[in-house]
Amino acid sequence: MFEFYSQIKAVHIACVLLSGVLFATRGLLVQTGRAGAAHWAPLRYLSYTVDTTLLTAALMLLTILPAAYFANGWLTVKLVLVVAYVVLGSLALKRARTPQARRMFLLAAVAAYVFILGIARMHHPLGWLHGWLA
Repeated sequence: MFEFYSQIKAVHIACVLLSGVLFATRGLLVQTGRAGAAHWAPLRYLSYTVDTTLLTAALMLLTILPAAYFANGWLTVKLVLVVAYVVLGSLALKRARTPQARRMFLLAAVAAYVFILGIARMHHPLGWLHGWLA
């Protein structure tokens, strides 16, 4: 399966970006008082499809790469942040009780997403901060 690594990685990266755009779009719709549009079934199902494809590609990459590739802990930090991002995103889109709380959770979810991108790009637990703090 290693011969398909570059194609799987390309699908994974495309899904990461598309997932982020879909989340940001839905979050902005909620923030502008158009929660009905943010929860429109086709938009939600597209989000579910992209996220399922993203997870599938991630698991395929995980099985392809040697264990030594993940030795410095960057993947563990990334996975913890992905769980936090999902929880924050759920609170931002519908679970938080007040508009101000939804706004704060949206900002926190976007910050987690950006930090996840940095960790993935740098292959280091500090992500974008690696050059400044290490």
